[in-house]
Amino acid sequence: MEGFPLAMGLMAFLTVAAPDTSGAGGSPGADPYASARRRLMTEVNRDLADCAHLTGCERLSDAVAGALVAVPRHEFVPSELRALAWDNRALPIGLDQTISQPTIVALMTELLELAPTDTVLEIGTGSGYQAAVLSLVIPRGKVHTIEILPELAGQARQRLRRLGYLNVEVVTGDGHAGLPAVAPFAGIMVTAVASEVPPALLEQLAPGGRLVMPVADERGEQWLTVVRRESGGGLTWRRVLPVRFVPLTGGGDRRR
Repeated sequence: MEGFPLAMGLMAFLTVAAPDTSGAGGSPGADPYASARRRLMTEVNRDLADCAHLTGCERLSDAVAGALVAVPRHEFVPSELRALAWDNRALPIGLDQTISQPTIVALMTELLELAPTDTVLEIGTGSGYQAAVLSLVIPRGKVHTIEILPELAGQARQRLRRLGYLNVEVVTGDGHAGLPAVAPFAGIMVTAVASEVPPALLEQLAPGGRLVMPVADERGEQWLTVVRRESGGGLTWRRVLPVRFVPLTGGGDRRR
């Protein structure tokens, strides 16, 4: 489930800034969030530069940067939090879940190294924000996203359809099993932490594909982890940086 991913290594670099809702000089049709979008991109790029020695990602690709600016984050948060929608932080969306911090959304998307025609699986739809970003990064591909909470799944499905993200399919179910009927996937993203990667997801990763997920070690410390399926079938694992996510549920544990 998409929830409270806040990279601990980035905490010192995050700022809180309310969006400029005055518009561009008050002119009709002006984007009231234009200033906030620009400010957010400055913060995200600064964050990535600060942790590039850990991630190997110094700046956003044009595809990810364009998606992060274009997706209207204010449409994916409760109405009472719209004034905070373009802050670089996680925000609650109800049912003890959150919309992810934009820096983490951008980093996880970059780590998948997607091509425009790829097919991607996301585990933990939440409000649908991450799926919308992925949708624009792979405009000729397909995003399949699984949400275990029916209420959130229904809301995300309607929201994504209303906003025109037509290459996204929202599935209500347990993400541990993945979607074997649609596999293999060029990229798999899991937006909740577990002590291991669900085996079914590894099986559904295409040769050359990448899985990005927070994984907890034996001490309970969470690490954003990238798993790559080599052309010969083997897997390579890389810890990227410490993070904090809510637990992945399902797989026999129906608690939320």
